[in-house]
Amino acid sequence: MEALCFTPHVTFRHNDVTKRKRSVTVTATVLRTPQKQSQSPSPATSPVLKVSPASLQYESGHLGAVPDHKVEECDGALSEMEYLTNILSSNRVYDVAIESPLSLAPKLSERLGVNVWLKREDLQPVFSFKLRGAYNMMAKLPKEQLEKGVICSSAGNHAQGVALAAKTLGCDAVIVMPVTTPRIKSDAVKRLGATVELVGDSYDEAQAYAKNKGEKENRTFIPPFDHPDIIMGQGTVGMEIVRQMQGPIHAIFVPVGGGGLIAGIAAYVKRVSPEVRIIGVEPADANAMALSLHHGKRVVLDQVGGFADGVAVKEVGSETFRLCRELIDGVVLVSRDAICASIKDMFEEKRSILEPAGALALAGAEAYCKFYGLKDINVVAITSGANMNFDRLRLVTELANVGRQREAVLATFMPETPGSFKQFAELIGKMNITEFKYRYESPEKQALVLYSVGLHTKFELQSMVERMESYQLKTIEFTNNDMVKDHLRHLMGGRTNVENELLCRFVFPERPGALMKFLHAISPRWNISLFHYRAQGEMGANVLVGIQVSSSELDEFRYHATNLGYEYELETDNEAFQLLMR
Repeated sequence: MEALCFTPHVTFRHNDVTKRKRSVTVTATVLRTPQKQSQSPSPATSPVLKVSPASLQYESGHLGAVPDHKVEECDGALSEMEYLTNILSSNRVYDVAIESPLSLAPKLSERLGVNVWLKREDLQPVFSFKLRGAYNMMAKLPKEQLEKGVICSSAGNHAQGVALAAKTLGCDAVIVMPVTTPRIKSDAVKRLGATVELVGDSYDEAQAYAKNKGEKENRTFIPPFDHPDIIMGQGTVGMEIVRQMQGPIHAIFVPVGGGGLIAGIAAYVKRVSPEVRIIGVEPADANAMALSLHHGKRVVLDQVGGFADGVAVKEVGSETFRLCRELIDGVVLVSRDAICASIKDMFEEKRSILEPAGALALAGAEAYCKFYGLKDINVVAITSGANMNFDRLRLVTELANVGRQREAVLATFMPETPGSFKQFAELIGKMNITEFKYRYESPEKQALVLYSVGLHTKFELQSMVERMESYQLKTIEFTNNDMVKDHLRHLMGGRTNVENELLCRFVFPERPGALMKFLHAISPRWNISLFHYRAQGEMGANVLVGIQVSSSELDEFRYHATNLGYEYELETDNEAFQLLMR
């Protein structure tokens, strides 16, 4: 395994809006992997970079990862004109899909000063755009091939798209899902008439099984994004936008996972309206396309954030990357908080609840318009899906106000003396306190208060912090510290100094036995000093764990933690933990 560490000089540009230069530090690992079988054309394979999502980050709303627009010559690859003509002739998509409405979001438009148009793919029969591509590919299969059946691996919207397409075409479908798939999703696929097989703990295991089973049974494997027919089916979304929109479009914002939707939209729109910007939107912790465009070739993420599970992809497709590199204008990155805020915006606007991936483009559109100060233009955001799990709504509600900067999380030191609480409240002023956590420690020490304040402007918040500081009340903002929001705000009052305490954040899969597997790896070898579990839906639970590990045992602990197979990171040096829990 060959390690690379370098600091390239990168130019980020946004057409005529702005040009900036930044230095980005990237750490990558080169993996030599066997060439995968693919149904889409691709250039000769080269070593695959394994990179961290954190290796490419920029301010929310900034148009980064601007591609070099290189046109790759690949054997068997379709030209831009071939994609255009095939999208125009993909009328059979409407056997199962509707021409989704393009509707104005008046409240959001007024707030931003731009016309925000919503392409409502969340209103499709399976509440997602995915059935377009699946049906387009399956409808083109020869009759004798279709009669042998189809197979796919998916725990999400692609599974329902394939199942509905198979039902409409009268063919047999097998959907392979990881055993961690929530029953509500597997039941939805069964109701559409498909056979569901639960295999493996991860999507990769399910996909390997599906491809192997497909070969043995001569079934056609229906990929989620990396096939020209899938891309063309998704491209009908772009065709509809151009037909429906009356007036010039500044940009179309598209959620990006594997890249099928944005590749299809770009293949059509850039041919008929090249002046329209096609902008991808990714979560900051699931930025496989942005990193691939940044490096000029596909990369593999070493881990991927699971909150927006519909776009939680470690590697984009070869054909989708080829098209995106040539055609799109760049990628905007957004936070989990911003996604939650856009889910709330959509509910207030249309009384519809989007899934996190479904609200991604809306979050990107708002961040982009704010970042560049744009006014009086038309922007389109694809609301791509509404298969929201009900148990996610609690977390969305908690984070939505933070994401829209309607709530800030702070900590203030104040003396353990009579009257200090009153003084603190007076300094808060007219700002509304939405949460307050305090626990008496000792008269010799300062008290530390963790609290949240409601609706505010940046100026109001800064003025309040300055008032605190003027009275020697040190104040720290933790609004962007996920560990505080997920865990420490619920653990205030538990201060202690534990010898050799190592703090870790794990992501536990939501399946029976996950906790016991963890305990078998860690206990009784090491003592667990803290444990806080926070469910976040079917993609897993955030778990904060304190473990007593001496410095001489650290390598051994890392070995066991890595072999466990759960994503984790060390948080012992997190400033918030040091202040609130030590």
